Amino acid sequence: MVNRIQVTHRVRRWLAIAVGIGVGATVLSACGGGGGTGAITLYNGQHVQTTDALVQAFEHQSGIRVLVHSDDESVLADQILTEGRRSPADVIFTENTPALELLQSKGLLARLPNRVFATTQARFDSALDEWVGVSARVSVLVYNPTLIKPADLPTSVLQLAQPRYRGLVALAPGETDFQPIVTAVLKAEGRAATVRWLEGLKANAAGHIYPDDETIVSQVNDGRVALGVVNQYYWYRLRAEVGAAAMHSAVTTFAPRDPGYVLDVSGAAVLTASTHRAEAIRFVQFLTSRRAQEIIARGDSFEYPICAGVTTRAPEPPFAALQPYPITLSQLGDGSQALALLQEVQLL
Repeated sequence: MVNRIQVTHRVRRWLAIAVGIGVGATVLSACGGGGGTGAITLYNGQHVQTTDALVQAFEHQSGIRVLVHSDDESVLADQILTEGRRSPADVIFTENTPALELLQSKGLLARLPNRVFATTQARFDSALDEWVGVSARVSVLVYNPTLIKPADLPTSVLQLAQPRYRGLVALAPGETDFQPIVTAVLKAEGRAATVRWLEGLKANAAGHIYPDDETIVSQVNDGRVALGVVNQYYWYRLRAEVGAAAMHSAVTTFAPRDPGYVLDVSGAAVLTASTHRAEAIRFVQFLTSRRAQEIIARGDSFEYPICAGVTTRAPEPPFAALQPYPITLSQLGDGSQALALLQEVQLL
């Protein structure tokens, strides 16, 4: 866990690099096939429990070792931007797509062969075929029924900025899962309205600004704050950890297609700097295989598998039943607009 000062410093570095550093773009064609020996280096911005299970299965199947370096996805993207074509990483695996979009825009991701996309839907993949979607989560409202009645819950994320929710809202503005919501509100409402909304959120969340979604869920469940916006899997993970009897909170979605109801996709890419390109492609392709997607479906990550023919076994709403805000991953972009607005209102 990181404190707010660390989050602020980290995101400021991320924003500065996102808008200020230009890296020469060189498009390299991806190698095919690959042997079953050697090792690759994975920069892992995904949750460790998700990655560990996938890496173990891949190593057993392929004989290729995966050396995992885990950190926040924005820190890893920052590191790759600094390292450039000298990066020791072969693959980056992220929770969200903005980090991948940023690296793609700087020419640091290799084009993937068509076979990598055989089981995925194009809407979950890079428009340039340079990263592939692996799993998904959706933003929800977590709330404590002893502190707020279900009838009093907002139906739109925009309502969270209203004065009636002052002192009731938990917020994690430095969490990379929150930034796509800011981008969605920006698309739906425009810049001026988004700034006013953020200023209202800041006032309503005073005293309840936290470093991450895990803390929001814990604080709401413990009755320290009434509600907050998180990705759904954090609530289900806490329930699996502490047991249903210890859960004093619940989750619900905003109204269908509300800008607070956002689908986030986790993705993976091979770096142009990779010196083990064939093995790296094999790993990325494995992540979209039925075996890997079944690991996600039956594991304790509570993420949604997104490849054809695999559905979650977790006790959460079916993926096909979700009705998120209609924003594409390309429209979510690299997150720099959201970060700039969060800085402008001094939430970062």
